[in-house]
Amino acid sequence: MLSRVADSLYWLGRYIERAENIARCIDVNLQLQLDLPGEERPWEPVIHTAGNPGDFFSRYGNASLENVLTYLTLDYQNQNSIISCVAAARENARCIREIISSEMWMVINRFHLKLSNPATKAKMLDNPHLFYTEVKEFSQLCIGVSDGTMNHDEGWHFARLGRLFERADQTSRILDVKYFILLPDPTMVGMTLDTVQWTALLKSVSAFEMFRKRYSLVTPQNVSEFLILNREFPRSLIFCLNQMEFSLKYITGQDHATGSKSIRKLGKLRSDLEFTTISEVIGGGLHEYLESYQTKLADLGMSISHNFFNGLS
Repeated sequence: MLSRVADSLYWLGRYIERAENIARCIDVNLQLQLDLPGEERPWEPVIHTAGNPGDFFSRYGNASLENVLTYLTLDYQNQNSIISCVAAARENARCIREIISSEMWMVINRFHLKLSNPATKAKMLDNPHLFYTEVKEFSQLCIGVSDGTMNHDEGWHFARLGRLFERADQTSRILDVKYFILLPDPTMVGMTLDTVQWTALLKSVSAFEMFRKRYSLVTPQNVSEFLILNREFPRSLIFCLNQMEFSLKYITGQDHATGSKSIRKLGKLRSDLEFTTISEVIGGGLHEYLESYQTKLADLGMSISHNFFNGLS
C-alpha cells in the first residue's frame, strides 16, 4: 500500500474519533449541569482538554458557554474543532475514494454538509445535548459502516489503528483533567460533588453502565482502574493498546512484537499497563502516571508516522 494512502486512512480514523471525543469532553460539563442544577460549571478545563487555551482566550476573551461551544465545534480557525476534524476527515476520504466504500464516503460527506449549514450554530445552542449526541452517533455510524462495507485488509487496519490511537489518547486526557483540574478543593475528595463528577466522567465515555456491572461504589480508584486497566471495556487504555497491537501486527505481517520500532514501543507500553496495578498508579500519582503515558503515546505516534508514512520500514 502507498504511504500516502495509508496516511490518509490512519488520519481519517483519527479525525473521526477526535470529533467524537471533543463532543464527549463537552458532555462532561453538560452532564454536570444536569446533575448539579443551579451551579455554574467552569468551562476552562474543557478548553485545556480539547482546545488550545492560548488561542481561545486571545480570540474569545472569556470561557462562556456560547464561546466554548462555538470554538470547539464550529470554529474553522481551531484545528481541533469538530467541524475542522470532520472537514479533515472528509478531505482524507476524498483522496482515497477508490479505497473506502461509497457508503463510508456518503456518511462523512453528509455530516460535513450538516455542520456547514448556517443554521447549525442555533441548533447547537438551542439543544446542545441532542447536538453532541448526534456527533457521537456520527462517529459510531462511521465505525459500523466501515466494519460492514470494507474489506478488513491493510487499509481497514490503518483506519482502525488511527481510531484506537486517538481514543487511547483522549480517554487518558479526560481522566486526567477530572483528577487534576475539575475538583476545586482536594478536601472535597469523596464528598457528593466528587462522586457526581466521577459519575459524569463515566457517562461522558459511555462507561457508566458497564462500570456499575463491575463496581458497587463510584470512587476515584475504581473509576481509574476501569478506564486504565479493564481489558474488556472498549475505551480503556489497555483495551485500546491491545487492539492497536493486533492491527500493527496484521499490517506488518509479524506475530511477535520484534519488528518495526513502532511495534516494539507499543509492546512495551502495553506490557507496562498489563503488569501494573491501580494501587501502584495511585501511589505514584495518577496525574503523573497519565502525563508519562501521554508522553510515551506521543512518541509511539511519531514512530508510527516514521515507519509507515515516510516510506520507511
